[in-house]
Amino acid sequence: MEAPELVALLRGRRVAVLTGAGISTDSGIPDYRGPDSPPSNPMTIRQFTSDAVFRQRYWARNHLGWRHMDRTQPNAGHRALAALERAGVVSGLITQNVDLLHSKAGSQTVVDLHGTYARVMCLDCTFTMPRAVLADLLEEANPGFAEMAATVGGIAVAPDADAVVADTASFRVVDCPRCGGMLKPDIVYFGESVPKERVEQAYSLVDDAEALLVVGSSLTVYSGYRFVRHAAAASMPVAIINRGPTRGDDLATVKIDNSCSPMLALLADELPSDRDQVVGVHGGPAHLGR
Repeated sequence: MEAPELVALLRGRRVAVLTGAGISTDSGIPDYRGPDSPPSNPMTIRQFTSDAVFRQRYWARNHLGWRHMDRTQPNAGHRALAALERAGVVSGLITQNVDLLHSKAGSQTVVDLHGTYARVMCLDCTFTMPRAVLADLLEEANPGFAEMAATVGGIAVAPDADAVVADTASFRVVDCPRCGGMLKPDIVYFGESVPKERVEQAYSLVDDAEALLVVGSSLTVYSGYRFVRHAAAASMPVAIINRGPTRGDDLATVKIDNSCSPMLALLADELPSDRDQVVGVHGGPAHLGR
């Protein structure tokens, strides 16, 4: 597989990376808008906070979905980006995903733009706790629910750690153990704003780079698209790897319509490095450069 224009664009440049759900499909987490994605209607922040039935359904489904996501492992694409960071090619990574797979793969400079599935916060007193702690509380309040739901066919999991569960009417929601307030995953829902300091950190990563690489994102949501606009406005080269069209195609210097993992593995093999070897995307040593 060759992509000479992509390699030529990024070679010799410090690269900031923006990733979306498409990079995690090879790990078994579906994306929202890919060509083969099933219909999906992610919950909005208004639904979550104003409708007790929606909230009950969410926590019941998340009670199963987060376990699947917690067990999910990085794929070759995540490992390639971590290797490129160790090689000094990638200077930092902004991800719209909440799956923590970049960190699991070894990437160090990561802005989790939309938060992570692994932490829960109280909307009233701002208390936070690990998702695993809430899992114990939910299991205590709903004994046997996870085992019962798991026996009804396979569990399909969405990019936000949601899972498909037919019957959630009996599920008991747990409130904040400190103040009794409403608990919410530390995830930016649709209709909710990304914290300002997180956005500023992401802009800083782009400003410190010499090229922006977008991987596995349709850029439909403005929270990610803004960084492509920012890079293009600064006359910074923008490369996009994504299956299908994206909102940023007109701003891209190079667009590759392909799956993420093989293209990133190619970059890890082709892009030069100041070091002779880095840990390869398959676990062994890989030579970067020629």
